[in-house]
Amino acid sequence: MSALHVSIFHDVFLQAISSLKENRMRTVLSILGITIGICAVMVVGTVSQGVKRYIYQELDTYGLETLWIYRKWEDENPFRSVREGSGIDNDDLKYMRACCASVKKVTPVVYSDSDVKIRSKGNFSKVNLEGVGVHYVDINNDRIMQGRDLHLEDIQRRKPVAIIGTKIRDELFGANSNPLKEVLRWGDVRLTIVGVLENKNRDILSQLGTDDYDVNKRVLIPYTLYQQQFGSKDIHTLQAEAISVSETKKALKELTDLLNHRHNSRFEYVTESMEGWITTAEDLLRNISFVGLIAALISLLVGGMGIMNIMSTSVVERTREIGVRKALGAYRRDILVQFLLEATVVSVIGGILGMILGIFAGFGISYLSGYDLGVSWSSAFLAVLVSIAVGMVSGYYPAYRAASLKPVDALRYE
Repeated sequence: MSALHVSIFHDVFLQAISSLKENRMRTVLSILGITIGICAVMVVGTVSQGVKRYIYQELDTYGLETLWIYRKWEDENPFRSVREGSGIDNDDLKYMRACCASVKKVTPVVYSDSDVKIRSKGNFSKVNLEGVGVHYVDINNDRIMQGRDLHLEDIQRRKPVAIIGTKIRDELFGANSNPLKEVLRWGDVRLTIVGVLENKNRDILSQLGTDDYDVNKRVLIPYTLYQQQFGSKDIHTLQAEAISVSETKKALKELTDLLNHRHNSRFEYVTESMEGWITTAEDLLRNISFVGLIAALISLLVGGMGIMNIMSTSVVERTREIGVRKALGAYRRDILVQFLLEATVVSVIGGILGMILGIFAGFGISYLSGYDLGVSWSSAFLAVLVSIAVGMVSGYYPAYRAASLKPVDALRYE
């Protein structure tokens, strides 16, 4: 671009600013419309991306390669006799390591249908008591914050040892206490605490109603000890870890094929994996973001109509000025550029103010909600680009109309 073109553009820009100053109230109202629209876009982006990050963090607490298999108890035929057993037993475990190439680790899980009461030192607590294997903690992406994990010897010898969650520790022994070697009473069984699980946060999933299981109120014991108390070799749920997320479907098929083969297809099984949970979460977030984005775009549309209105009014009020400029030699493109610049300046100022307001709104939402949602800088960048586009699109028709006026008709206008 030559120095002459730069000088002309500078003069046109100053003329545009001067014209906007002459109608300050209309200019401020137009800027406000764009500001609110851009702020809405920023808030939608910040909330959707922040919540998505938190949901993925919470889903990761399950282990993204985790899968579950358990018997389907509902029978469509009410007259068919219900077969006894869970459809999975200890003998099945012996064959899984050799048959299933897509499976990395397997753990049995046995449990009761209702909360179990345990007591210690006169204090009681309702807990989720689970009998598990040595790989349970790894598969569930748990961490031991105090003590140790279950050992193979604990499983083989049915040792009365337990790993507890943080809420149980707080309820029975006090927050930040050291409960190792303390004794829990489960009926007549005395369980010695050997480990404490690190706290897990699944608040958002709980609020969405997808998980009402309190993961921090677990008591984990050897599954063989649990089975011994009930005189059964049944396994209620088979939990496994696939070698990768992409192999979860294959791993599920290998395990169910083995179970059907071993039990002569006498049972039906339900299979679950994190892939389904992730898809559900993404669909939910996509729908929420879509609704919010539509509302934000409506705000931007209103702001754009405001710019179009102010520019159309400006063209009418400055018809004689346009005629004089054309009579003195102004080109059509000069008039077009000037009015487009006026519309763009309004939208850019509104976009920048909307971005700043959106950033503060994001911090405010984070503070009020208690979640560190951060700032969606990609939404901020997009907001500025959108504001420029809105200004140019909204200002084009009035600018084209102004540039198309004939000098003689413009000079006659009263």
